[in-house]
Amino acid sequence: MSRPIVAVVGRPNVGKSTLVNRLSGEAFSIVHDLPGLTRDRVYRPAFWRDREFTVVDTGGLVFDDDTEFLPLIRKQALTAAAEACALIFVVDGREGLVGADWEIAEWLRIQPKPVLLAVNKCESLKDGLAQAAEFWELGLGEPFAISGIHGNGTGELLDQLLTHFPPTDVEPEAAEPLNVAIVGRPNVGKSSLLNAFLGEERAIVSPISGTTRDAIDTLVTRGDRTYRLIDTAGIRRKKSVQYGPEFFGINRAFKAIARCSVALLVIDTVDGATDQDGKLAERILTEGKACVVVANKWDAIEKDSHTIYEYTEKLRAKLDYLNFAPLIFVSALTGKRVPEILECVDRAAEQHQRRVPTGVLNEALEEALTWYTPPVSRGGRQGKIYYCTQVATAPPTIVLFVNDPARFGDNYRRYIEKQFRKSLGFEGTPLRFLWRGKKEREVDRTLNRAVKV
Repeated sequence: MSRPIVAVVGRPNVGKSTLVNRLSGEAFSIVHDLPGLTRDRVYRPAFWRDREFTVVDTGGLVFDDDTEFLPLIRKQALTAAAEACALIFVVDGREGLVGADWEIAEWLRIQPKPVLLAVNKCESLKDGLAQAAEFWELGLGEPFAISGIHGNGTGELLDQLLTHFPPTDVEPEAAEPLNVAIVGRPNVGKSSLLNAFLGEERAIVSPISGTTRDAIDTLVTRGDRTYRLIDTAGIRRKKSVQYGPEFFGINRAFKAIARCSVALLVIDTVDGATDQDGKLAERILTEGKACVVVANKWDAIEKDSHTIYEYTEKLRAKLDYLNFAPLIFVSALTGKRVPEILECVDRAAEQHQRRVPTGVLNEALEEALTWYTPPVSRGGRQGKIYYCTQVATAPPTIVLFVNDPARFGDNYRRYIEKQFRKSLGFEGTPLRFLWRGKKEREVDRTLNRAVKV
């Protein structure tokens, strides 16, 4: 089942992007005092308690002004509202109720969607209730006094939001084809690899007509699984690209990475991995995609008993961003080991969607802490990791609740990931760790509630 979508709407400069950053746990949306900074719809994954959802940041709604980008911004915001299952209407508690809020409230009242009213910029708990009380006049139900910057009141807002989500026990939808993007530099054999896939006798092929000429989708069915193979344009260094068809082809290749579940990064073993391959690896990691590294043209390499180990070491060193990805040496020309690629894709896709029980995760965490305790900061205070839980898949995302995230440097964070992989696997998929500060007494209350349940 797809994640519920929640659209955040409001007039300009009320703190919508700040709230979206708070809900998603990432400072992704740009925050600035300049009105109209957000123009397009920005989708971010979020979670609360045991539910995952997608939060959509929108531009400021202005109904009575058609200058500059405002009509386009309005269209984007209205589209986000139409596809959402619930709306969060953000107003400015510091500035108070203004005419533009009334206009948006009138529009929201005719929408067939539940609306939650979030009174932002209520940093003071004492003054926040008084600031929020004024917004009862809008007739949209209880106003929630919140602070997008500090997080005050967002828990109560999210608890109410969950009541508007569809139930999780709906009938599963028919399995969608698994999107697999074939990416790499020019002339590394991407199209040859696609042709090798299509040459399999058991493959049932159905071309999909699209709007682009250089990112071609092809459906391939093997066994009980269907793959959507996306052949993309070769990606060269930016300074080598002329504005025109190649420029747009590369942009579509990047979009193919964004919409795939598994990326096949094709490397030319004759040339070896280049800096551009490393940048593509970084792009795949940033997008959070599962990955299989395909070392092509293996038939052109003279070999002895040590060759494969030497090449593996060189490729791993150059593509350190993808040290989690399986590496397979193939020849698209002869077809050698090509069928094994989709087997690697299946395993990577499974790990990408894998969910590990909280108890198992905390056993792995306890073992990691036994081998290497958190460091002591310069002020003499030691970092503490209380517990962890998985909050999302694709990629697997784990929240670690700690006393202070600032006490955990990059070295220790890399150690934790290494130990989790050692204990639990996750081959083929990146892992994301969210380090969240939490007071010890809050942890005790959480654990006591869990025990009672």
